[in-house]
Amino acid sequence: MKFNRLPDHIGVIPDGNRRWAQNCGMPKEAGYEKGLGPGFELYKLCLELGIKEMTFYGFTQDNTKRPAVQTKAFQKACVDAVKMLCHKDASLLVLGNTDSPLFPPELLEYTQKRTTFGSGKIKVNFLVNYSWWWDISSALGGCDGLSNPREILPDKIASRDVSRIDLVVRWGGRRRLSGFLPIQSVYADFYVIDDLWPDFKPEHFYEALQWYDGQDITLGG
Repeated sequence: MKFNRLPDHIGVIPDGNRRWAQNCGMPKEAGYEKGLGPGFELYKLCLELGIKEMTFYGFTQDNTKRPAVQTKAFQKACVDAVKMLCHKDASLLVLGNTDSPLFPPELLEYTQKRTTFGSGKIKVNFLVNYSWWWDISSALGGCDGLSNPREILPDKIASRDVSRIDLVVRWGGRRRLSGFLPIQSVYADFYVIDDLWPDFKPEHFYEALQWYDGQDITLGG
């Protein structure tokens, strides 16, 4: 498909893994591993289209309230995803609360700065043990009564190396952002796909891009 305009940066909320597993008669935790393949299919599509940056929602600090067997399963899926990405072309940054014991220690080396794999053709941001409040709290110490928060926050938040998002695509039918990068998503277009994430098809993404191609970009102006 041809597009007149493509987003520079897409956000991906890959929801529906547990529901998919239940629909297949499997335990809920079995669905997380099934999300790895779709993630790399989408990564390849972005590379082919020349999209510059993509951010995946791995898991949130709220998600860790789930049963331990599920927590371990999505932690492992995140680690496996990064291991697979090591053999691709990407500039990776992992973002999340590393002070928590629930942050996978295998991913700590990717949190301080970007790591380039291959030729680093695309920026890939991976949110792991992420919380919107954790992200914004990093900036609060840099604001005082004389500061303009609009000028201070983007340079002080934990996710400051992540650019403004143009399009957020959510699988699984839920109509909510679930705390996904609130500063970067403030002007993002939001597209929802009803199919569950493990049922990913390239057509899902093409339809989202076609819809985005028809939107006007005013940034509030």
